[in-house]
Amino acid sequence: MPLAELLGVRPGVTSVIGSGGKTSLIAALARELSGTVVLTTTTHILPFPDMPLVTSADADDVRAALAGSRVACVGSRAEKNGKLVVPLLGIDALASLADYVLVEADGARRLPLKAHAPWEPVVPACSGRTILVLGASGLGHPVREKVHRPELFCELAGCTPDDPATPELVARAANAEALADVALVNQADVVPDAARDLAVLLAIPALVGSASPSSTGCVQD
Repeated sequence: MPLAELLGVRPGVTSVIGSGGKTSLIAALARELSGTVVLTTTTHILPFPDMPLVTSADADDVRAALAGSRVACVGSRAEKNGKLVVPLLGIDALASLADYVLVEADGARRLPLKAHAPWEPVVPACSGRTILVLGASGLGHPVREKVHRPELFCELAGCTPDDPATPELVARAANAEALADVALVNQADVVPDAARDLAVLLAIPALVGSASPSSTGCVQD
């Protein structure tokens, strides 16, 4: 069964938060979904390769990009590092131009696990679904090495930065935050047993698997 169906992605706006594969998941969903798809951010992302990029505030530019390729990346150019930031058109406007809008709604500094600061995630008010991504490759490693904002994570999970990020601790932190409707425990091929343990402990429905095109997953309650 496709990831999009398993994760309950519907027409409109879907936000992706967490760590350990948000960008890969968004790209995978864009490949699966039928209809037009806009990929964007409320924080910052790198442009997606081999995909039209729209950085203007002109709705006609977005329409033209979608007409030519079905999927387009939309955002404003940041002053540094080549990343894109919040689109000038706004998420509501993009939702009127495409069947699906997939939003990367926070950052994790390329770490597989994270805790969210008070201002995160930046989920648009019009978002109909929020997916939490958790990177299984961080499980079993010290919190200080694999978790973005380890101090916040430790407050939520009741641990120290030197403790290993066990499924129990990661689930405790995620359940305390309660930020999403459904979860993907990504990178499950790295530590499959621990990934399944984490999914079972989460308070929301969770898919165990990988966002890579060659992988599949199963739903855990």
